Formats: sequence, C-alpha cells, structure tokens
Amino acid sequence: MPKYMFEATYVGDGIKGLMQEGGTKRREALTEALQSVGGTLESFYYAFGYYDVLGVFEVPDDSSAAALSLLINASGNVNVRLKPLLTVEDLDEAARKTPSYRAPGR
Repeated sequence: MPKYMFEATYVGDGIKGLMQEGGTKRREALTEALQSVGGTLESFYYAFGYYDVLGVFEVPDDSSAAALSLLINASGNVNVRLKPLLTVEDLDEAARKTPSYRAPGR
C-alpha cells in the first residue's frame, strides 16, 4: 500500500480547535479519516517551526490520498502537504528505466 509523508500547519480556527481539543483528539480525527478510505496512520508527531504536525500514513491509492488532502485543506483550518514515499526497491526499479528526455534549449 502506498505511503505518504504529511506536513500540516494549523491556521485560524484550526489553532483554536487544537488548543481546545488537544493533540490526541486531532490524531484520532485523522485516524478516522484514514480508516474511511481504507488507510492507516503509521506515525504522527507535533513539531516546532512552520509545520505543526508531521507523520506518515498508508492509503490504498493516490486518489484516496488526494481526496484526504482536498477534504482537509478545504476546511480552511489546516494546510496539509503530502509527499509520496518510495521504497528502496521502488528507486532501484526507477534507476533501471531509461526514459527519453531533451533538456530545454538543446
């Protein structure tokens, strides 16, 4: 199952909601959202800096990941960014491929 790293920043009412509900409730809300599309939460951490939350989850496919991202970002309370994660075997497979490409201006 594909894995994604997420980076999220609470904004506006999202910050107020986090302060009111606490971190555990927000993790539970994400776990429930992931379960609704057949996914699971692997890790979830709060951090200092631009991103308030970092973690990794699994979902069945890219469209499920995109649906979650759209839904969460549409709330206006959280800005989330997803990054697909590749295994070392995925990278090995990519390295064996030889796509055709012409650089700009060549």
